[in-house]
Amino acid sequence: MIKKAFRMKLFSGYEQEYTRRHQDLWPEMRQMLKEHGAHTYSIFFDAQTNDLFGYLEIEDEQRWQEVAETAINQKWWHYMADIMETNPDASPKTIDLKHVFDLG
Repeated sequence: MIKKAFRMKLFSGYEQEYTRRHQDLWPEMRQMLKEHGAHTYSIFFDAQTNDLFGYLEIEDEQRWQEVAETAINQKWWHYMADIMETNPDASPKTIDLKHVFDLG
C-alpha cells in the first residue's frame, strides 16, 4: 500500500460547507476513487490556518494519477472551486507532504 498526504487551503468561513459537501459525496465520485485504488481517504481541518490535511492509501501511483482525468473528478473540482484555493484548471492547490514515520 502506498501512503500519501497533502495539504490544501480552504477559504475562511467555509468549513461547514466543505464538510457538508463531503458528507454528501456523490456516489459516482466515491465509486471512482475506489476503482482507482483508494483504500482509505481522510481529510482533516485546521481551524487556526484553514488548512486541510488529506491522507490516503492507494494501490498504484499511476492508477491514482488517472483520477485527475476522469469526468466525475473534473466535475467535483469545479463544484469545490468556490470554497478553496485552486489552480487555473480548478484542481485544488495541493502541497505534497513527505512521509517520514510509521509506528508499526
